[in-house]
Amino acid sequence: MLSDTLLADLAADLPSAVRLQRLVRTLREGFRCGAVCLLRLRDGVLAPVAVDGLVREALGRRFEVARHPRLATILTSRRTTLFPPDSTLPDPYDGLVEQRPGEPLHVHDCMGISLHVEGEPWGVLTLDALVAGTFDEAACEALARYALLIEAAVRVTRLEQDLRALRMANHGQVVAVEPGEGGEILGHSPVLQRLLGELDVVAESDLPVLLSGETGVGKELFARRLHRRSSRGEAPLVQVNCAALPESLAESELFGHVKGAFSGASADRAGRFEAADGGTLFLDEVGELPSSIQAKLLRALQNGEVQRLGEDTPRRVDVRIIAATNRHLADSVRDGHFRADLYHRLSVYPVVIPPLRERGGDILVLAGHFLEINRARLGVRSLRLSADAEVALLAYAWPGNVRELEHVISRAAIKALSQGARRDDIVTLAAAGLDLPVAAGAARQAPAVASDSEPPAKAPPLRAQVDQAQRHAIRQALSASEGRWAEAARRLAVDPSNLHKLARRLGIK
Repeated sequence: MLSDTLLADLAADLPSAVRLQRLVRTLREGFRCGAVCLLRLRDGVLAPVAVDGLVREALGRRFEVARHPRLATILTSRRTTLFPPDSTLPDPYDGLVEQRPGEPLHVHDCMGISLHVEGEPWGVLTLDALVAGTFDEAACEALARYALLIEAAVRVTRLEQDLRALRMANHGQVVAVEPGEGGEILGHSPVLQRLLGELDVVAESDLPVLLSGETGVGKELFARRLHRRSSRGEAPLVQVNCAALPESLAESELFGHVKGAFSGASADRAGRFEAADGGTLFLDEVGELPSSIQAKLLRALQNGEVQRLGEDTPRRVDVRIIAATNRHLADSVRDGHFRADLYHRLSVYPVVIPPLRERGGDILVLAGHFLEINRARLGVRSLRLSADAEVALLAYAWPGNVRELEHVISRAAIKALSQGARRDDIVTLAAAGLDLPVAAGAARQAPAVASDSEPPAKAPPLRAQVDQAQRHAIRQALSASEGRWAEAARRLAVDPSNLHKLARRLGIK
Protein backbone atom coordinates (compact mmCIF):
# COMPACT_ATOMS: atom_id res chain seq x y z
CA MET A 1 0.00 0.00 0.00
CA LEU A 2 1.00 3.61 -0.59
CA SER A 3 0.84 4.46 3.11
CA ASP A 4 3.17 1.55 3.96
CA THR A 5 5.78 2.81 1.47
CA LEU A 6 5.54 6.36 2.83
CA LEU A 7 5.91 5.10 6.41
CA ALA A 8 8.88 2.93 5.49
CA ASP A 9 10.67 5.88 3.88
CA LEU A 10 9.81 8.04 6.87
CA ALA A 11 11.54 5.60 9.21
CA ALA A 12 14.52 4.98 6.91
CA ASP A 13 17.86 6.72 7.33
CA LEU A 14 17.93 8.71 4.07
CA PRO A 15 19.60 11.94 2.96
CA SER A 16 17.10 14.82 2.94
CA ALA A 17 17.11 15.26 -0.83
CA VAL A 18 16.65 11.52 -1.40
CA ARG A 19 13.80 11.34 1.12
CA LEU A 20 11.82 14.09 -0.59
CA GLN A 21 12.54 12.73 -4.07
CA ARG A 22 11.34 9.26 -3.06
CA LEU A 23 8.24 10.91 -1.59
CA VAL A 24 7.14 12.55 -4.85
CA ARG A 25 8.01 9.47 -6.90
CA THR A 26 5.97 7.23 -4.60
CA LEU A 27 2.99 9.58 -4.79
CA ARG A 28 3.20 9.74 -8.58
CA GLU A 29 3.17 5.96 -8.83
CA GLY A 30 0.43 5.61 -6.23
CA PHE A 31 -1.93 8.10 -7.87
CA ARG A 32 -0.96 7.02 -11.42
CA CYS A 33 -0.55 10.60 -12.59
CA GLY A 34 1.77 12.52 -14.87
CA ALA A 35 3.67 14.65 -12.36
CA VAL A 36 4.03 15.45 -8.67
CA CYS A 37 5.73 18.58 -7.33
CA LEU A 38 6.64 19.56 -3.77
CA LEU A 39 7.05 23.33 -3.42
CA ARG A 40 8.39 25.40 -0.51
CA LEU A 41 6.79 28.77 0.27
CA ARG A 42 9.00 31.78 1.01
CA ASP A 43 8.00 35.44 0.82
CA GLY A 44 5.04 34.80 -1.45
CA VAL A 45 7.04 32.62 -3.87
CA LEU A 46 6.78 28.85 -4.29
CA ALA A 47 10.01 27.07 -5.25
CA PRO A 48 10.12 23.38 -6.26
CA VAL A 49 12.28 21.29 -3.93
CA ALA A 50 11.41 17.87 -5.39
CA VAL A 51 9.66 16.95 -8.66
CA ASP A 52 8.82 13.78 -10.51
CA GLY A 53 7.39 13.74 -14.01
CA LEU A 54 8.26 17.35 -14.88
CA VAL A 55 11.02 18.44 -17.24
CA ARG A 56 14.35 19.14 -15.54
CA GLU A 57 14.22 22.90 -16.03
CA ALA A 58 11.10 23.01 -13.81
CA LEU A 59 13.43 22.91 -10.77
CA GLY A 60 14.60 26.40 -11.68
CA ARG A 61 11.09 27.88 -11.80
CA ARG A 62 9.95 30.29 -9.13
CA PHE A 63 6.18 30.74 -8.93
CA GLU A 64 4.88 34.00 -7.49
CA VAL A 65 1.67 32.99 -5.76
CA ALA A 66 -0.05 36.23 -6.76
CA ARG A 67 0.51 35.35 -10.45
CA HIS A 68 -0.73 31.74 -10.23
CA PRO A 69 -4.38 31.45 -9.15
CA ARG A 70 -4.32 27.66 -8.89
CA LEU A 71 -1.42 27.69 -6.45
CA ALA A 72 -3.03 30.56 -4.53
CA THR A 73 -6.28 28.59 -4.26
CA ILE A 74 -4.47 25.51 -2.93
CA LEU A 75 -2.68 27.60 -0.32
CA THR A 76 -5.91 29.10 1.06
CA SER A 77 -7.36 25.72 2.11
CA ARG A 78 -6.28 22.99 4.48
CA ARG A 79 -8.28 20.46 2.45
CA THR A 80 -7.51 18.92 -0.93
CA THR A 81 -8.32 21.23 -3.83
CA LEU A 82 -9.49 19.56 -7.05
CA PHE A 83 -9.70 21.55 -10.26
CA PRO A 84 -12.18 20.32 -12.89
CA PRO A 85 -10.76 19.46 -16.33
CA ASP A 86 -12.53 22.47 -17.84
CA SER A 87 -11.20 24.95 -15.25
CA THR A 88 -10.33 28.29 -16.80
CA LEU A 89 -7.54 28.92 -14.29
CA PRO A 90 -4.15 28.52 -16.04
CA ASP A 91 -2.03 25.63 -14.83
CA PRO A 92 1.60 26.57 -14.01
CA TYR A 93 2.83 23.23 -15.41
CA ASP A 94 1.24 23.45 -18.86
CA GLY A 95 3.82 22.09 -21.30
CA LEU A 96 6.21 21.06 -18.50
CA VAL A 97 4.96 17.51 -17.86
CA GLU A 98 7.36 14.97 -19.37
CA GLN A 99 6.11 13.74 -22.72
CA ARG A 100 7.24 12.65 -26.16
CA PRO A 101 9.46 15.27 -27.87
CA GLY A 102 7.60 17.93 -29.81
CA GLU A 103 4.27 17.46 -28.03
CA PRO A 104 3.69 20.32 -25.56
CA LEU A 105 0.41 19.17 -23.99
CA HIS A 106 -1.95 20.99 -21.65
CA VAL A 107 -2.52 19.66 -18.14
CA HIS A 108 -6.14 18.48 -17.90
CA ASP A 109 -6.41 17.26 -14.32
CA CYS A 110 -4.90 18.87 -11.24
CA MET A 111 -5.25 18.63 -7.49
CA GLY A 112 -3.18 19.85 -4.62
CA ILE A 113 -3.02 20.37 -0.90
CA SER A 114 -1.32 22.91 1.34
CA LEU A 115 1.28 21.68 3.82
CA HIS A 116 1.85 23.00 7.34
CA VAL A 117 4.76 22.37 9.68
CA GLU A 118 4.54 23.32 13.37
CA GLY A 119 1.31 25.16 12.66
CA GLU A 120 2.83 27.41 9.98
CA PRO A 121 2.29 27.24 6.20
CA TRP A 122 5.26 25.41 4.67
CA GLY A 123 4.26 24.99 1.02
CA VAL A 124 2.10 22.88 -1.27
CA LEU A 125 2.02 19.51 -2.98
CA THR A 126 0.55 19.36 -6.49
CA LEU A 127 -0.44 16.40 -8.66
CA ASP A 128 -1.07 16.80 -12.39
CA ALA A 129 -2.27 14.55 -15.19
CA LEU A 130 -2.60 14.91 -18.93
CA VAL A 131 -5.76 12.75 -18.98
CA ALA A 132 -9.03 14.25 -17.76
CA GLY A 133 -10.72 12.26 -14.99
CA THR A 134 -7.51 10.92 -13.45
CA PHE A 135 -8.47 12.44 -10.09
CA ASP A 136 -11.85 12.05 -8.40
CA GLU A 137 -13.32 12.53 -4.94
CA ALA A 138 -11.73 9.30 -3.74
CA ALA A 139 -8.31 10.59 -4.84
CA CYS A 140 -8.95 13.87 -2.98
CA GLU A 141 -9.79 12.00 0.21
CA ALA A 142 -6.74 9.79 -0.15
CA LEU A 143 -4.43 12.79 -0.60
CA ALA A 144 -5.93 14.40 2.51
CA ARG A 145 -5.19 11.22 4.49
CA TYR A 146 -1.60 11.10 3.24
CA ALA A 147 -1.05 14.80 3.98
CA LEU A 148 -0.05 14.02 7.58
CA LEU A 149 2.62 11.59 6.37
CA ILE A 150 3.85 14.12 3.79
CA GLU A 151 4.08 16.84 6.46
CA ALA A 152 5.88 14.39 8.74
CA ALA A 153 8.45 13.71 6.00
CA VAL A 154 9.01 17.44 5.58
CA ARG A 155 9.35 17.88 9.34
CA VAL A 156 11.83 14.99 9.62
CA THR A 157 13.86 16.56 6.83
CA ARG A 158 13.93 19.87 8.71
CA LEU A 159 14.93 18.18 11.99
CA GLU A 160 17.72 16.28 10.23
CA GLN A 161 19.04 19.53 8.76
CA ASP A 162 18.87 21.24 12.18
CA LEU A 163 20.70 18.32 13.79
CA ARG A 164 23.38 18.35 11.11
CA ALA A 165 23.80 22.10 11.56
CA LEU A 166 24.21 21.62 15.32
CA ARG A 167 26.83 18.93 14.84
CA MET A 168 28.74 21.07 12.38
CA ALA A 169 28.55 24.08 14.72
CA ASN A 170 30.03 22.00 17.54
CA HIS A 171 32.99 21.33 15.25
CA GLY A 172 33.39 25.01 14.44
CA GLN A 173 31.92 24.72 10.96
CA VAL A 174 28.98 26.24 9.16
CA VAL A 175 26.44 24.08 7.37
CA ALA A 176 24.70 25.04 4.18
CA VAL A 177 21.02 25.83 4.58
CA GLU A 178 18.66 23.77 2.44
CA PRO A 179 18.77 24.47 -1.29
CA GLY A 180 16.81 27.45 -2.48
CA GLU A 181 17.32 29.74 0.51
CA GLY A 182 17.82 33.25 -0.74
CA GLY A 183 16.39 32.23 -4.16
CA GLU A 184 19.54 33.43 -5.92
CA ILE A 185 22.12 30.75 -6.67
CA LEU A 186 20.37 27.93 -8.51
CA GLY A 187 21.75 24.53 -9.39
CA HIS A 188 22.42 21.03 -8.11
CA SER A 189 25.63 20.08 -9.89
CA PRO A 190 28.37 18.55 -7.71
CA VAL A 191 30.84 21.32 -8.59
CA LEU A 192 28.38 24.00 -7.44
CA GLN A 193 27.43 22.17 -4.25
CA ARG A 194 31.10 21.77 -3.32
CA LEU A 195 31.65 25.47 -3.90
CA LEU A 196 28.66 26.48 -1.77
CA GLY A 197 29.83 24.22 1.04
CA GLU A 198 33.29 25.81 0.88
CA LEU A 199 31.81 29.32 0.95
CA ASP A 200 29.62 28.48 3.95
CA VAL A 201 32.70 27.43 5.90
CA VAL A 202 34.81 30.46 4.98
CA ALA A 203 31.90 32.88 5.53
CA GLU A 204 32.38 32.91 9.31
CA SER A 205 36.16 33.24 9.17
CA ASP A 206 36.18 36.99 8.42
CA LEU A 207 39.15 36.42 6.10
CA PRO A 208 39.44 38.50 2.92
CA VAL A 209 38.08 36.48 -0.01
CA LEU A 210 39.02 36.87 -3.66
CA LEU A 211 36.34 35.56 -6.04
CA SER A 212 37.67 34.89 -9.51
CA GLY A 213 35.89 33.61 -12.56
CA GLU A 214 34.83 34.46 -16.07
CA THR A 215 32.46 37.32 -16.79
CA GLY A 216 28.83 36.51 -16.13
CA VAL A 217 29.31 33.67 -13.62
CA GLY A 218 27.51 35.63 -10.91
CA LYS A 219 30.35 36.72 -8.66
CA GLU A 220 28.12 39.34 -7.03
CA LEU A 221 25.61 36.67 -5.96
CA PHE A 222 28.36 34.60 -4.36
CA ALA A 223 29.66 37.69 -2.58
CA ARG A 224 26.16 38.38 -1.24
CA ARG A 225 25.89 34.81 -0.02
CA LEU A 226 29.24 35.11 1.77
CA HIS A 227 28.09 38.29 3.50
CA ARG A 228 24.64 36.89 4.39
CA ARG A 229 26.10 33.74 5.96
CA SER A 230 28.74 35.64 7.97
CA SER A 231 28.52 37.17 11.43
CA ARG A 232 28.20 40.53 9.64
CA GLY A 233 25.06 39.44 7.81
CA GLU A 234 22.86 42.07 9.48
CA ALA A 235 25.38 44.87 8.81
CA PRO A 236 25.75 46.74 5.50
CA LEU A 237 27.11 45.17 2.33
CA VAL A 238 28.57 48.00 0.24
CA GLN A 239 29.49 47.32 -3.37
CA VAL A 240 32.05 49.23 -5.43
CA ASN A 241 32.45 48.68 -9.17
CA CYS A 242 36.15 49.41 -9.48
CA ALA A 243 36.01 49.44 -13.29
CA ALA A 244 33.52 52.31 -13.21
CA LEU A 245 35.59 54.51 -10.87
CA PRO A 246 37.22 57.45 -12.70
CA GLU A 247 40.81 57.73 -11.49
CA SER A 248 40.28 61.36 -10.48
CA LEU A 249 37.38 60.43 -8.17
CA ALA A 250 38.38 56.95 -7.01
CA GLU A 251 40.09 58.13 -3.80
CA SER A 252 37.10 60.25 -2.80
CA GLU A 253 34.65 57.43 -3.56
CA LEU A 254 36.56 54.89 -1.47
CA PHE A 255 37.80 57.02 1.41
CA GLY A 256 35.61 60.15 1.38
CA HIS A 257 36.52 63.81 1.42
CA VAL A 258 36.04 66.97 3.47
CA LYS A 259 34.52 70.21 2.35
CA GLY A 260 36.87 72.18 0.11
CA ALA A 261 39.19 69.23 -0.58
CA PHE A 262 38.80 69.85 -4.30
CA SER A 263 36.71 71.91 -6.65
CA GLY A 264 33.08 70.90 -6.22
CA ALA A 265 33.52 69.40 -2.73
CA SER A 266 30.81 71.53 -1.12
CA ALA A 267 30.34 69.33 1.96
CA ASP A 268 31.98 66.53 3.93
CA ARG A 269 31.30 63.10 2.46
CA ALA A 270 31.99 59.63 3.83
CA GLY A 271 33.54 57.08 1.49
CA ARG A 272 32.54 53.49 0.82
CA PHE A 273 34.83 52.16 3.56
CA GLU A 274 33.04 54.17 6.21
CA ALA A 275 29.64 53.22 4.78
CA ALA A 276 30.61 49.54 5.18
CA ASP A 277 31.92 49.95 8.75
CA GLY A 278 30.92 46.86 10.73
CA GLY A 279 29.92 45.07 7.54
CA THR A 280 31.40 43.99 4.22
CA LEU A 281 32.95 45.93 1.35
CA PHE A 282 32.64 44.20 -2.01
CA LEU A 283 35.26 45.36 -4.51
CA ASP A 284 33.95 44.17 -7.86
CA GLU A 285 36.37 44.07 -10.82
CA VAL A 286 39.19 44.93 -8.43
CA GLY A 287 41.77 44.24 -11.15
CA GLU A 288 40.69 47.47 -12.89
CA LEU A 289 41.79 49.74 -10.01
CA PRO A 290 44.26 52.46 -11.05
CA SER A 291 47.80 51.95 -9.74
CA SER A 292 47.66 55.16 -7.69
CA ILE A 293 44.66 53.86 -5.74
CA GLN A 294 46.11 50.40 -5.18
CA ALA A 295 48.73 51.75 -2.76
CA LYS A 296 46.12 53.67 -0.73
CA LEU A 297 43.81 50.66 -0.65
CA LEU A 298 46.67 48.54 0.65
CA ARG A 299 47.26 50.96 3.53
CA ALA A 300 43.58 50.86 4.44
CA LEU A 301 43.61 47.07 4.54
CA GLN A 302 46.83 46.85 6.52
CA ASN A 303 45.99 49.45 9.15
CA GLY A 304 42.19 49.28 9.30
CA GLU A 305 42.18 53.05 8.82
CA VAL A 306 41.01 55.43 6.12
CA GLN A 307 41.79 59.07 5.66
CA ARG A 308 39.33 61.34 3.94
CA LEU A 309 40.73 63.43 1.13
CA GLY A 310 41.76 66.79 2.60
CA GLU A 311 41.70 65.57 6.21
CA ASP A 312 44.74 64.99 8.43
CA THR A 313 43.30 62.54 10.97
CA PRO A 314 42.71 58.89 9.97
CA ARG A 315 39.50 57.10 10.93
CA ARG A 316 39.25 53.52 12.20
CA VAL A 317 36.99 51.17 10.23
CA ASP A 318 36.02 47.53 10.78
CA VAL A 319 35.40 46.12 7.33
CA ARG A 320 35.59 42.67 5.81
CA ILE A 321 36.82 42.68 2.20
CA ILE A 322 35.42 40.53 -0.57
CA ALA A 323 37.00 41.21 -3.96
CA ALA A 324 36.09 39.85 -7.38
CA THR A 325 37.84 39.79 -10.72
CA ASN A 326 37.54 38.17 -14.13
CA ARG A 327 41.27 38.63 -14.70
CA HIS A 328 44.16 36.41 -13.70
CA LEU A 329 45.57 38.77 -11.07
CA ALA A 330 48.70 36.66 -10.64
CA ASP A 331 49.51 37.37 -14.30
CA SER A 332 48.76 41.07 -13.76
CA VAL A 333 51.20 41.06 -10.83
CA ARG A 334 53.85 39.41 -13.00
CA ASP A 335 53.30 41.99 -15.76
CA GLY A 336 53.49 44.88 -13.29
CA HIS A 337 49.84 45.95 -13.66
CA PHE A 338 48.80 45.03 -10.11
CA ARG A 339 50.68 45.35 -6.82
CA ALA A 340 51.94 42.03 -5.47
CA ASP A 341 51.45 43.08 -1.84
CA LEU A 342 47.83 44.12 -2.48
CA TYR A 343 47.17 40.90 -4.37
CA HIS A 344 48.37 38.80 -1.43
CA ARG A 345 46.34 40.92 1.00
CA LEU A 346 43.15 40.42 -1.03
CA SER A 347 43.64 36.74 -1.83
CA VAL A 348 44.01 35.35 1.67
CA TYR A 349 41.28 32.91 0.65
CA PRO A 350 40.93 32.62 -3.14
CA VAL A 351 37.77 31.05 -4.56
CA VAL A 352 37.34 30.13 -8.22
CA ILE A 353 33.73 30.17 -9.44
CA PRO A 354 33.22 27.53 -12.14
CA PRO A 355 32.01 28.63 -15.57
CA LEU A 356 28.52 27.61 -16.63
CA ARG A 357 29.81 25.06 -19.15
CA GLU A 358 31.25 23.02 -16.23
CA ARG A 359 27.94 22.89 -14.34
CA GLY A 360 26.15 20.39 -16.57
CA GLY A 361 22.42 20.17 -15.91
CA ASP A 362 22.43 23.44 -13.99
CA ILE A 363 22.12 25.09 -17.41
CA LEU A 364 18.58 23.76 -17.78
CA VAL A 365 17.66 24.64 -14.19
CA LEU A 366 18.79 28.22 -14.75
CA ALA A 367 17.03 28.29 -18.11
CA GLY A 368 13.82 27.31 -16.34
CA HIS A 369 14.26 30.19 -13.94
CA PHE A 370 14.67 32.69 -16.78
CA LEU A 371 11.78 31.13 -18.71
CA GLU A 372 9.44 31.71 -15.78
CA ILE A 373 10.63 35.31 -15.38
CA ASN A 374 9.97 36.00 -19.06
CA ARG A 375 6.66 34.14 -19.00
CA ALA A 376 5.42 36.48 -16.28
CA ARG A 377 7.03 39.56 -17.82
CA LEU A 378 5.51 38.96 -21.27
CA GLY A 379 2.16 37.63 -20.08
CA VAL A 380 2.53 34.24 -21.79
CA ARG A 381 0.47 31.27 -20.62
CA SER A 382 3.42 28.86 -20.77
CA LEU A 383 6.98 29.21 -21.99
CA ARG A 384 9.11 26.11 -22.46
CA LEU A 385 12.08 24.66 -24.33
CA SER A 386 11.94 22.15 -27.15
CA ALA A 387 14.10 19.03 -26.98
CA ASP A 388 16.53 20.41 -29.59
CA ALA A 389 16.75 23.69 -27.65
CA GLU A 390 17.80 21.78 -24.52
CA VAL A 391 20.49 20.00 -26.53
CA ALA A 392 21.70 23.32 -27.95
CA LEU A 393 21.89 24.93 -24.50
CA LEU A 394 23.88 22.02 -23.11
CA ALA A 395 26.23 21.93 -26.10
CA TYR A 396 27.09 25.64 -26.14
CA ALA A 397 30.26 26.83 -24.38
CA TRP A 398 28.65 29.93 -22.75
CA PRO A 399 31.52 32.44 -22.88
CA GLY A 400 29.18 34.95 -21.20
CA ASN A 401 28.02 32.35 -18.65
CA VAL A 402 24.81 32.86 -16.64
CA ARG A 403 24.32 36.44 -17.80
CA GLU A 404 24.55 35.34 -21.42
CA LEU A 405 22.06 32.53 -20.77
CA GLU A 406 19.61 35.02 -19.28
CA HIS A 407 19.86 37.26 -22.32
CA VAL A 408 19.56 34.36 -24.76
CA ILE A 409 16.31 33.20 -23.14
CA SER A 410 14.89 36.74 -23.01
CA ARG A 411 15.68 37.43 -26.66
CA ALA A 412 14.27 34.10 -27.77
CA ALA A 413 11.02 34.71 -25.88
CA ILE A 414 10.58 38.15 -27.42
CA LYS A 415 11.44 36.79 -30.87
CA ALA A 416 8.81 34.06 -30.44
CA LEU A 417 6.07 36.62 -29.85
CA SER A 418 7.30 38.87 -32.66
CA GLN A 419 7.05 35.93 -35.06
CA GLY A 420 3.41 35.27 -34.30
CA ALA A 421 3.23 33.06 -31.21
CA ARG A 422 0.09 33.75 -29.18
CA ARG A 423 0.30 34.65 -25.51
CA ASP A 424 -2.48 32.20 -24.62
CA ASP A 425 -0.57 29.26 -26.20
CA ILE A 426 2.10 26.94 -24.87
CA VAL A 427 5.00 28.74 -26.55
CA THR A 428 7.96 26.46 -27.24
CA LEU A 429 11.39 27.93 -27.92
CA ALA A 430 13.26 25.88 -30.52
CA ALA A 431 17.03 25.73 -31.03
CA ALA A 432 16.89 27.90 -34.14
CA GLY A 433 15.44 30.78 -32.13
CA LEU A 434 18.19 30.85 -29.51
CA ASP A 435 20.81 32.68 -31.60
CA LEU A 436 23.53 30.19 -30.64
CA PRO A 437 26.27 28.96 -33.00
CA VAL A 438 25.45 25.32 -32.19
CA ALA A 439 21.87 25.93 -33.27
CA ALA A 440 22.84 26.98 -36.81
CA GLY A 441 22.34 23.51 -38.26
CA ALA A 442 18.97 23.13 -36.61
CA ALA A 443 17.88 26.51 -37.95
CA ARG A 444 17.74 25.09 -41.48
CA GLN A 445 15.53 22.22 -40.36
CA ALA A 446 13.24 23.54 -37.62
CA PRO A 447 11.19 26.71 -37.11
CA ALA A 448 12.52 29.27 -34.67
CA VAL A 449 9.27 29.09 -32.70
CA ALA A 450 6.97 26.16 -32.13
CA SER A 451 3.52 26.88 -30.73
CA ASP A 452 -0.02 25.73 -31.20
CA SER A 453 -0.24 28.07 -34.20
CA GLU A 454 3.11 26.93 -35.77
CA PRO A 455 4.17 30.22 -37.44
CA PRO A 456 6.66 29.98 -40.31
CA ALA A 457 10.39 30.34 -39.67
CA LYS A 458 12.13 33.63 -40.43
CA ALA A 459 15.73 34.66 -40.88
CA PRO A 460 17.40 36.23 -37.80
CA PRO A 461 16.69 39.97 -37.64
CA LEU A 462 19.43 42.45 -38.50
CA ARG A 463 19.78 43.50 -34.85
CA ALA A 464 20.61 39.92 -33.80
CA GLN A 465 23.27 39.65 -36.49
CA VAL A 466 24.79 43.00 -35.46
CA ASP A 467 24.82 41.91 -31.82
CA GLN A 468 26.62 38.70 -32.73
CA ALA A 469 29.26 40.64 -34.68
CA GLN A 470 29.78 43.03 -31.76
CA ARG A 471 30.19 40.14 -29.32
CA HIS A 472 32.86 38.62 -31.57
CA ALA A 473 34.75 41.93 -31.88
CA ILE A 474 34.69 42.58 -28.12
CA ARG A 475 35.87 39.06 -27.26
CA GLN A 476 38.72 39.31 -29.75
CA ALA A 477 39.79 42.67 -28.30
CA LEU A 478 39.64 41.29 -24.74
CA SER A 479 41.69 38.27 -25.75
CA ALA A 480 44.33 40.45 -27.39
CA SER A 481 44.34 42.70 -24.29
CA GLU A 482 44.66 39.77 -21.84
CA GLY A 483 41.30 40.61 -20.31
CA ARG A 484 42.07 44.30 -19.65
CA TRP A 485 38.91 46.24 -20.44
CA ALA A 486 40.63 49.62 -20.67
CA GLU A 487 43.10 48.27 -23.25
CA ALA A 488 40.25 46.57 -25.16
CA ALA A 489 38.40 49.89 -25.32
CA ARG A 490 41.49 51.57 -26.81
CA ARG A 491 41.81 48.83 -29.40
CA LEU A 492 38.15 49.26 -30.37
CA ALA A 493 38.39 53.08 -30.26
CA VAL A 494 35.41 53.41 -27.90
CA ASP A 495 34.91 55.04 -24.54
CA PRO A 496 35.56 52.50 -21.71
CA SER A 497 32.27 53.22 -19.95
CA ASN A 498 30.36 52.74 -23.21
CA LEU A 499 32.18 49.46 -23.81
CA HIS A 500 31.13 48.21 -20.36
CA LYS A 501 27.50 49.13 -21.04
CA LEU A 502 27.54 47.45 -24.45
CA ALA A 503 29.17 44.33 -23.01
CA ARG A 504 26.48 44.08 -20.35
CA ARG A 505 23.69 44.43 -22.93
CA LEU A 506 25.27 41.73 -25.07
CA GLY A 507 25.67 39.37 -22.11
CA ILE A 508 29.47 39.33 -22.16
CA LYS A 509 29.86 40.58 -18.58
